[in-house]
Amino acid sequence: MNRITANALETLRLLPRAALILMLLAAPVLAVPTMRADAGSTIEAPALKKSGVGFVLLVSLQRG
Repeated sequence: MNRITANALETLRLLPRAALILMLLAAPVLAVPTMRADAGSTIEAPALKKSGVGFVLLVSLQRG
């Protein structure tokens, strides 16, 4: 009887820690459908200006 009681108490002691870990792991997975449902939550980066620096850098690196 003491062994059963000890096992039950140890399980009850570990239960809050296991629940916390499961909530931390499940939170991002459960948040994805709510973010996809709202079309206004998309964050877009501003458009980049076009400049020829990349091409000049590419040519200069090939020559060196």
